[in-house]
Amino acid sequence: MENVFKLGSKRASLYSSSTKGINGIWYVALGATLWGLDPLFRILLLKSFSSAQIVFIEHLLLACYALPVLIKYRKSLAGKLTLAIIGALLFISWGGSAIATILFTSAFAHGSANSVLLLQKLQPLFAIVLARLLLKETLPSKFFAYIVMALLGTYLLTFGFASPQMGLKDLGMLSCLFSILAAVLWGGSTVMGKFLLQKNLDFPVVTSLRFLMAIPLLTVVLLVSGDAWHVGGSSGDLTLIAVNLLFQAFFPGLISMLLYYKGLSSTKAFFATLAELAFPAVGVCINWVVFGQKLTVGQLVGFVFIWLTLWLMSRSKGNVSI
Repeated sequence: MENVFKLGSKRASLYSSSTKGINGIWYVALGATLWGLDPLFRILLLKSFSSAQIVFIEHLLLACYALPVLIKYRKSLAGKLTLAIIGALLFISWGGSAIATILFTSAFAHGSANSVLLLQKLQPLFAIVLARLLLKETLPSKFFAYIVMALLGTYLLTFGFASPQMGLKDLGMLSCLFSILAAVLWGGSTVMGKFLLQKNLDFPVVTSLRFLMAIPLLTVVLLVSGDAWHVGGSSGDLTLIAVNLLFQAFFPGLISMLLYYKGLSSTKAFFATLAELAFPAVGVCINWVVFGQKLTVGQLVGFVFIWLTLWLMSRSKGNVSI
């Protein structure tokens, strides 16, 4: 009878872990899906603000959430703020949020869009290497099949069945460097986020610190850029701008990051970085539905590849971080 209870307990434990892993991957994918809604709000805002101004305002709005949460959970940080944890927090807030975005934007000014997008496909590879080195995560037997499917899917989403049609001159030394550095920072942010969650920091706290710690750097960037503020128009225009700022901050911003870190807390970093590919998949669909940019057959195939990969990963026992 004792063996029966042990067997039942073991099965319940396996079921719980499997369910936890499934939820984790889909939380990450759902968070990345909300990032795909970003253009819906940002295009209108870019008519009134610069990119630096939009990001700065977003973080000030997000501070309205982050400060109360940090005050509520401040006792949970007691004795945990080691140099390693502070360094990881600075990496995800300064490196992942601010610097990577600046580098990615600058890459377009020094090379072709195709080369920038192609080099961004390296991001999961950097995350996998860093997760193996820093977190000692072991690769499951089918992981290389997953990464091939995911990278193939993102390539098809970007270029379809056609080749990129670019030469060495299109890459550009600065464009290549900026794109790769951005990919390293974003891939590294996934791993550093996982590191923080493994140190028993609650995901709302990690999310709050990511937003708050970025504000000083964004302030410096805004002052150095010297962008003038041009906000005007009718009361209706100002109301529309305010509504867009709020939705931009709290949907692609806050809610997406809460979902992302909740999923990351129970999912291995290299599975999570592939789940983030839901972002370009949804972005392409948004461009098609809202902005009239038609999908090619190759892009549709890439879309299916990415979501098929997510489904297969969610069924894998090796995705759970215990």
